[in-house]
Order: sequence, then structure tokens, then C-alpha cells
Amino acid sequence: MLEVISLTARGNDRMQYDFDAVIDRTNTNSSKWDKNLELFGRDDVLDMWVADMDFPSPQPVIDAMRERLEHPFFGYTFPSDSLYEAVIERMERYYGWEVPREWIVFTPGVVNSLYASLKALANPGDQVVIQSPVYFPFFGAVQNNGCQVVNNQLRFDGEQYTMDLDQLADCFVTSSRFPARSHRIRALVLCSPHNPVGRVWTPDELSQLGELCLENNCVLISDEIHCDLLVGDVKHTVTSTVSPEVQQNTITLMSPSKTFNLAGMGASFAIIPNPEWRAAFSQARVGQAGVNVMGLVAMEAALRHGDDYLKQLNAYLRNNIDYFARRLEAIPGLKMLRPEGTYLVWVDMRALGMDDEQLRDFMLERARIATDFGFVFGPGGEGFQRFNLACPRSIVVEAVDRLEGAVGELTS
Repeated sequence: MLEVISLTARGNDRMQYDFDAVIDRTNTNSSKWDKNLELFGRDDVLDMWVADMDFPSPQPVIDAMRERLEHPFFGYTFPSDSLYEAVIERMERYYGWEVPREWIVFTPGVVNSLYASLKALANPGDQVVIQSPVYFPFFGAVQNNGCQVVNNQLRFDGEQYTMDLDQLADCFVTSSRFPARSHRIRALVLCSPHNPVGRVWTPDELSQLGELCLENNCVLISDEIHCDLLVGDVKHTVTSTVSPEVQQNTITLMSPSKTFNLAGMGASFAIIPNPEWRAAFSQARVGQAGVNVMGLVAMEAALRHGDDYLKQLNAYLRNNIDYFARRLEAIPGLKMLRPEGTYLVWVDMRALGMDDEQLRDFMLERARIATDFGFVFGPGGEGFQRFNLACPRSIVVEAVDRLEGAVGELTS
């Protein structure tokens, strides 16, 4: 069991978390650990795939849920005033963003919010821009809303990814030639920080992107679910804050789920300054469920009392990434791109000379590690693997040992 130790006797809620503790998650209906045979064809893989941390949630969150369980009624519910206040306070304290209460809409997940945003703002046949290689549910959200994907693939110079704004401008020019306005680019879905490549976009990059979208009447839908997870010497900039005009042209999607390991709670929120879009968004969600009672409790506790946890978590993640990077430098054919944000590491394996199917077999049959295969993230992901390093150090060590052995077998 994970031991959580109080650092002070009274008057302070600081907690020390033991992220080195390995807790068995099998037989808990864990999507990450209990479906290996079904998903990967074998039980002995080391699970480093889906963005689900192998760390317990913060103790104040667990305590808040236990307290709520003492009241034995779980009927229909709604977000409390204090939850709105927690979101408003956190946006101001972390990102210098003043958010009026009426801009906030609580939802049961960021992907759910993405679907609602596209349903509200785009018609079937409209074009929507995404920037691959990118979180693969973006593709489904666009296509399942009857829209067309326009790919503004990121530029990669072998060391870092950047946005290709020149190519995006060309996309807008091409789109403007459609005789039917409904078939033009209507929205761009931004991943910030970017999953899987780990970029934390600079204010200048976001400002240029925002201005280009404004000039072309294109809504920015900004998925900022990883905004707290900063593992480089960077600061996250909320897209909406780059200018008042961009703010009115942006829907921001956030959740405590990645930061505090609460994905199973189905708790997130959208911040929508534009009142017309906010009304359309709410209409698009008619008939959908809201956040469940325990999700509301967990979200507020995390936002209010998760600072110590987050500080310790980011420090631990940086050390995991440092260790992983040092070890991979000695393995021929592998190159890690150091992330600025998220706990996900993007590894270039193209030098091994394998196609996607061969690389998949190499990871599962030789290395026996379950990762997210690069090709699922769209064009530009071929030959890469995404590793989840939000786990105890011993698992990272085991993963590198397995990689080292598997590559060694190839070279011998």
C-alpha cells in the first residue's frame, strides 16, 4: 500500500507522496492493466501506453470522496458555487486568466466536450484542421460529426516540432475556393501542451496561430488537458489569453483527470467566452449526462488542494524523464525527444529500419512493452512510439532494460 505521510503536525496540510511505491492494479477493471491479452495478445507486457498514471490520486481528493460517502444519498446533482469558485480561482492563480462564472460549462470528459464543440459549430461537410501526429481521438471526433479532416502536419527538424503556419495559410486559401461556404474550414483543434510530441507552445506561436484563425473565421478549440504537467523549464500559456480577440474566438477544454489521475471520474469543464457559442455548445449536449456526484467532489478537491501533489509529481516526472533519456542515449537506433509538457515521451525508432507492423511486433514480442504505436497518431507518427513515464521508477528501469535487451538481440 502507498504510505502518505503528513509533514507537519498541525496547521498545515502538506503531504509527502511516495511515487516510488508499486501498487498492483490488476483485477481492478483497469483499462491499462487488465486488458493486455485482449489488446496486445499476451499477458506479460509492461504497460506504458494509455495516459493513465500509476500513482494514486491526491490524499485530499480521497478524503473528500470518503466524506461525501458518509451522506447516503446520491440523487440528481449540480455543480456547487464553491466548484465554480475553485475553477475561477485556479485559472487566475495559475494562468493569470480572469474567467467569469457564466463562461464555465461542466462536462463528463474533454473528448465529450470536443464532440459537442464540433456539433455546435460545424455542419456536416465542413472542414476541421488538426495537427498530426496528434491525439488520435481528434480524427474520430471530426469524422463522426460528418466533417472532413484537414491535416496541418507539424514540422519536425529531427530535434523539435513546430507548427507549419505557412502550410496552414495555404489550407485556408484552398478552402476559400469552395463555392459552398459550409464546406470551408470552420474550426481548428489545438492540442496544448501537445500530445504526443510534448511541446508547450510559446505565447508567440499561439498568438500567430490565433491571428491566422481570426483572419479566416476559424474557431479555435484548444484541448489543454495536460496544462499542469510541465516537465521542462517552460510556462503554459492558455490560448485564450494571448489577446481579447482570440479569447472570443476560442473554446478551452480542461480537466483535472490527467494531473490528478481522475479519468474514471468523468469530470471536466469547458470555458467558452462567446455567449452564442456557449448556447450552441449547451444545445449540442442536450440529452447527454452531466458530471456524476463523485466526479464533482473529486474535481473540486483536486483543484483546491492538489498543489503539493502537483509540485511533487512534476519533480518526480522530470527525474523519470532524465533517467529514461540517459539510458536511451546508449541504445543504438533509439532517440528520445525530451518533452516540455505531459508525462508522455515520444521516441524515434525509425533508425531501426522497421515498418509499422514490424515495429509493433518488436515492441510486443521482443521488448514485451505495451506502448502507443506512433502510426495511430496520424501522418508523421510512423516509426515512433509513445511511452507513458507516469509510473514508479522501477517500472521505467525495467522498460529500459527490456528495450536494451531487445535491441541487443537485433544487433547480435
